[in-house]
Amino acid sequence: MPDTREALASASLHLQGLAGHVFDVLTISKPISRGAAVNLAKVVSKLSPLLGNLIEFNTVEFLNDQPEYQELGRWERQDPGFPDTIFVAPTISPTPGFEIKAWFPLATEITARFKGSQNHLKHDQTNVCMLAWLPDQLIFGKPKIIDVCVVPGLSVATARDNHYHNPPDYLVLEPEDTTARTRNLQQTNTNGYKWQGTPPQFKKAQKIVESWGADGRKYKPTRQYQGLLHQLIERFPYRLDTNFAKMDRIVHRGIEDFKQRVLGTTFRGQTIAQWGRLLFQGSDEAIRQALAERFDIREEDVGEILE
Repeated sequence: MPDTREALASASLHLQGLAGHVFDVLTISKPISRGAAVNLAKVVSKLSPLLGNLIEFNTVEFLNDQPEYQELGRWERQDPGFPDTIFVAPTISPTPGFEIKAWFPLATEITARFKGSQNHLKHDQTNVCMLAWLPDQLIFGKPKIIDVCVVPGLSVATARDNHYHNPPDYLVLEPEDTTARTRNLQQTNTNGYKWQGTPPQFKKAQKIVESWGADGRKYKPTRQYQGLLHQLIERFPYRLDTNFAKMDRIVHRGIEDFKQRVLGTTFRGQTIAQWGRLLFQGSDEAIRQALAERFDIREEDVGEILE
């Protein structure tokens, strides 16, 4: 019988094998004219939340289709809940799981967030799986997986907390202890808080942090250290940072390498980074010409379109 790490390692290999896979979940029709192609190029990113969710749902079904799991248990999606999908098997504990993040790389950045607490990842039972996808014809067609990145969730949480935490200017706070609550009411997310006080207040806060000793600024998810942070947030003004924990900003080497690899991937004649610059910064004429040439989109006569 596999244990938690073996189940995660096996599933991670299956997920990494999704690179190049086309999901038949939804098809965006080919534009009927060059003008329509330009309009579609400008709005296709708005479909990414919908298609991203469909990809995440179908990833769970993909795992359940693997024969090795069928006699052991079943992968189930948690909505809501952390992580997104878990492997429910009576013989495996702690429960292995994946937080699945779909990324549309023509967007300006990886906007998905990862806010899971280190305390909830300390058994290394959760991996983060990032799936970069595009329509297989760039702006139309079916969703195609371009590349896959699987990294331990604990490494992502640690990189995030070390990057953001800088007391008294910026505080990362662990969730309350909600283990006594039912699963749907348990809190597993950290939050970031940015300083909002005056310069004199900041000097006072600095002295408090200095009194914590040489490692006082080093982040720790322990109850004792979190108690020190709560002293600051109770005495001084902070605001909740709504941009906290964006995957593009946590400086995780594995994620950064994945991002650069995806943006440098050649897709339909240009790198994805070049397509991104063209579609979001280029002129309408430049977009019209590039899409028309690459995808054989011609100008349609209005009467012909209506027939």
